[in-house]
Amino acid sequence: MAETFTTGLPGLDKVLRGIEPGDNIVWQVDSVSDYRILVEPYAEAARRAGRRLIYFRFASHEALIDDDFGAEIHNPDPSLGFESFVAHVHKVITDAGKHVVYVFDCLSDLASNWSADQMLGNFFLLTCPRLFDLETVTYFGIYRNYHASFALNPITETTQFLLDVFRQQEKIYVRPIKVQHRSTQSMNTIHLWEKDTFRPITASAVISDVLASSRWPGLRADIRLGFWRRIFSEAQQADDDARAGRCAPGHEREVFGRLSRMVLSRDEAMLRLVDRYLSLADILEIRDRMVGIGLIGGKTLGMLLARAILKHHQPRLYELLEPHDSFYIGSDVFYTFLIRNGVWWMRQKQRDPETFLEGIEETRSRLLAGRFPDYTMDQFKAMLDYFGESPYIVRSSSLLEDAYGNAFAGKYDSVFCVNQGTREARLQALLDTVRRVYASTMSEKALRYRAARGLLDRDEQMALLVMRVSGDQYGDKFLPQMAGVGFSFNPYVWHKEIDPHAGVIRLVFGLGTRAVDRADDDYTRVVALNAPLRRPESNFDEVAEYSQHRVDYLDLTTNRFASGYFRDMVRDTPGLPLEMVSSQDRATGYEQGAPIRVLTFEKLLTGTTFVDDMREMLKAIETAYENPVDIEFTANFVSDDRYRFNLLQCRPLQVQGAGSKRLPKVQVSDSDRIIEARGAIIGPSRFVALDRFIYVVPRLYGELPLNRRYEIARVLGRVNYEDGDAKATMLLGPGRWGTSSPELGVPVSFSEISRVSVLCEIVTMRENLIPDVSLGTHFLNELVEMNILYMALFPERQQNYLNEQFFLDAPNRLLEIVPGAGPWREMVRVIDTRDVLSANRSVLLLADAGSQEAKVVMVDKNRAGGR
Repeated sequence: MAETFTTGLPGLDKVLRGIEPGDNIVWQVDSVSDYRILVEPYAEAARRAGRRLIYFRFASHEALIDDDFGAEIHNPDPSLGFESFVAHVHKVITDAGKHVVYVFDCLSDLASNWSADQMLGNFFLLTCPRLFDLETVTYFGIYRNYHASFALNPITETTQFLLDVFRQQEKIYVRPIKVQHRSTQSMNTIHLWEKDTFRPITASAVISDVLASSRWPGLRADIRLGFWRRIFSEAQQADDDARAGRCAPGHEREVFGRLSRMVLSRDEAMLRLVDRYLSLADILEIRDRMVGIGLIGGKTLGMLLARAILKHHQPRLYELLEPHDSFYIGSDVFYTFLIRNGVWWMRQKQRDPETFLEGIEETRSRLLAGRFPDYTMDQFKAMLDYFGESPYIVRSSSLLEDAYGNAFAGKYDSVFCVNQGTREARLQALLDTVRRVYASTMSEKALRYRAARGLLDRDEQMALLVMRVSGDQYGDKFLPQMAGVGFSFNPYVWHKEIDPHAGVIRLVFGLGTRAVDRADDDYTRVVALNAPLRRPESNFDEVAEYSQHRVDYLDLTTNRFASGYFRDMVRDTPGLPLEMVSSQDRATGYEQGAPIRVLTFEKLLTGTTFVDDMREMLKAIETAYENPVDIEFTANFVSDDRYRFNLLQCRPLQVQGAGSKRLPKVQVSDSDRIIEARGAIIGPSRFVALDRFIYVVPRLYGELPLNRRYEIARVLGRVNYEDGDAKATMLLGPGRWGTSSPELGVPVSFSEISRVSVLCEIVTMRENLIPDVSLGTHFLNELVEMNILYMALFPERQQNYLNEQFFLDAPNRLLEIVPGAGPWREMVRVIDTRDVLSANRSVLLLADAGSQEAKVVMVDKNRAGGR
């Protein structure tokens, strides 16, 4: 038997030619009371028929159905964000199944909560088809003349019924605008509701009277941005009034607070900084450079806050900053892109810890081929025309990124656009770049990061920051003279003269990619800001060997990111500020008639105010954040003695104490020594009893073909994932952890070693390979954020010791944890300390970051108080 439904008004059923399973009915009203008078008979008819009636109650207006009516009431919370709201509503719908009757509160409240008509339209695009498939009947209400085309077009295109409701002289009129799969006879005819009948109105005088009272916006009214534009028009008026002294007390701050949550952040800690350092005028400036609508994301906000903090506290340093003319791609553009390209429901699997990696390759493929709405394309073209052929970078700026507690360092892509060629080619490059950054939200490393921090079910929209690349053209190359990262707190204290609270920078020549991405083929200049000439190297030969040799730049001829040797650039590229950034290698002499130069930055560090300026800058921002910070920056000389900074990024630095603390003196016999190391210790001092070692045997790993070394990384990942018990674990292996070059170490991703407590690099892969002091790199940021101690062991050097026999003789638990790892049981040794010690003994790690000394020893438990 076919299911029958009704509006509860027989006359209206007749006008609409009946209500069928799957019908979504949208009422455009001037007030909630006009919507409610239509909901009441509809709900009463469902109750009389014994149908399941579900009411979604989420708006601030009066209830449409009383609590004691007998409806099933659900309360999804729009303030938790679009994704959470949609997930709640769709779970209810899916669980309820077929032939249910639904009532939604007025959807216009959602546009207020999400500050976006676009997201209201997106909600309808996701929800209406699902209700249709389940053969339900649903009432929705929206305010007439209130929303932009972003909302109205998707609703009109997707719903089965769209009807206008007018109230004129206490009479109610209904006009069907869309009646899908029914007779079109009633389309656009106004009907007067009289008792149980709906009588068509044909008299021109009555029709014109009704429509004249409906507040029609007119042909010239541009309501394309609807809710967003109205809010910003009010904000502009408030700002104008404040400047003229006409603004009521507190009104400007009220408008600013509302807009801050629409545009800047929902994070309370970040909003406190926003309230202190940004203004309504700042938000209006953002509006003028925004593609789409929504939030600007964490990375963008961090950059803007850092600049504002310097303007407030350090005006001299603020004057050294390059002006910035960035653009912001709003977070709602991302959700619209997902929905319009059929990715939304695929992405929802990633909210579930059991399925979050399923289908990610197909999801990424769809995103990389996705299309943008015409209105977004128009804004992209205008932005591209503004930049001309200047290089720019599209940077991720997600809602959770760079806030307190979640740095997301290196998890999402940032992509350079060299931006050369025809307008059509440059536009295609921009679109491909935006798609690539969006697709990076679906990468395994990003999803594992979110999973490890319990963030899979959090709204994680991706906004984008489009920045002009800082630098200048040298021949066919474009690059900044200097770039790097700075920490206001130095977690790598390699000498007693270094004050960790003075900060540290990691400095490179050229693009800053070599400072933030761990370069396996090179080194950088690490500068302790209270002792800038104090280097880990002991002589100039070591300085030359462990200096930066390769430079990243943008190749304007080939239209791509490129790298080259500094030595070649000195010879082939005129105009470089060589005296400021490099020193002559007098021992090596000349090459092809030119002196050989080494990137030391000596004159920059000793002959300018650069070090003092960096230290003051970091301290000012740290003080404002009330937390250590890390920044990314560039610097370029505009004359022989004057330079300009550019602040690219600022975020809270996740440190859990550091420096030196008093450790107990522990004397042990030679037989109880396991490890002794001196030099290259990063992280807070430790005094902890170790439960487990994971040891990759250097000799066996060194004999392994390069293409099989990735298998060892995957085995270590299995141990990390599958043995979930919390243990104090020390991981030791040859060469560099996290390298992309297996000849230099073990090519693990961070997620494959994320549960260890101590990470030790055994320097045995090459005689001249030293541990990379990778401060500021994404890899090190994760170590610091997860409070993992990093140390290096030089077995062939004095004051270093490795008792390898301890690891080779101990029982190996690898096959208990990863049964299929049999081929690697000799190379990968998982050792629980309880298996090698008596009950009253333990293994103790004592690591002193201040003296750069660490040792692991076996002791009696009454001497092992650390944890």
